[in-house]
Amino acid sequence: MGKNNIKHLLVIRLSAMGDVAMTVPVLKALTEQHPHLQITVLTRAFYRPMFTDLKNVRVYQADVNGKHKGILGLWRLFTELKTLGIDAVADLHNVLRSSVLKRFFTLNNIPFIQIDKGRKEKRALTATKKKVFKPLKTTFQRYEDVFSQLGFPIQLETTEVLAKRELPQKVQQVIAPDNLKWIGIAPFAAYEGKMYPYGIMEEIIKALNNTNKYKIILFGGGDNQKKQAEQWSALYENCINTIGRMSFEEELALISNLDLMLSMDSGNGHLAAMFNIPTITLWGITHPYAGFSPFNQASDNNLLSDRNKFPFIPTSIYGNKAPKGYENVMSTILPETVISRITSLLQMK
Repeated sequence: MGKNNIKHLLVIRLSAMGDVAMTVPVLKALTEQHPHLQITVLTRAFYRPMFTDLKNVRVYQADVNGKHKGILGLWRLFTELKTLGIDAVADLHNVLRSSVLKRFFTLNNIPFIQIDKGRKEKRALTATKKKVFKPLKTTFQRYEDVFSQLGFPIQLETTEVLAKRELPQKVQQVIAPDNLKWIGIAPFAAYEGKMYPYGIMEEIIKALNNTNKYKIILFGGGDNQKKQAEQWSALYENCINTIGRMSFEEELALISNLDLMLSMDSGNGHLAAMFNIPTITLWGITHPYAGFSPFNQASDNNLLSDRNKFPFIPTSIYGNKAPKGYENVMSTILPETVISRITSLLQMK
């Protein structure tokens, strides 16, 4: 099927939050530069609010733990999607589930292009022996490549990010509008290898709090993270916990109104970057060379653990593999360095 015959494109990215968020600027560029395209994004229902500002884009829910579970469930999902009139598929995930869907679509002569994740070069980047330490393609570039193969090249550098969203009433009840600078801090991550030590993070929160210039807004999820955030918000008067207090849609609206986000190498950094919020990321046993830096952020906003002391960094793409002795690499990122970068960026605004 030629480019001119493709009018309705299915885009697959089921998880995780950061990877789904990284599709947003790419899809925005795609729909702006190819306005005749209709896009259906196949993802989890939770992520739907990320896409509400994109023209010609709708979300189709993948219920992978329910009716779309297993081979029969994926066949059911395929039959549902087929009724939408899909002309081609861009698989930005390339996992077992999407590969099963590929079989179904290709048997029906529907073009199906899968992302090249660069697994071989990522293994070389994270190796302890014969490590090849060099920057790889970014995830954004890998997404772009898929659309280019389908006949839709994208100029991502010309894309404007999402606009600030209006603060819902519920958010204003949690975060009262004021004249302070709003700093979001997302101090948590899926793996300890990507998480800044709580004790050092508290030093940063305390220092920012004591200036009385900033409102510190904590993001995260789950009971353990909520407990930690509540402890900090109880100790520091300018610090507010948002965990468990608003919906994801409300959280996105709040993030779009921040003056700055401080995040680990995790989803919240990508959510902030979608709205062009200055975003500082702290990197432990992962590294920006793997291609997961937030969209359109200066490289100086990536604060890195010391590779002179820990030369095997990155030891993992996802932060789940730390060699012995690499448990505390992030302690080499000094709190003074983080605070200095925060104040420098806020002075530019």
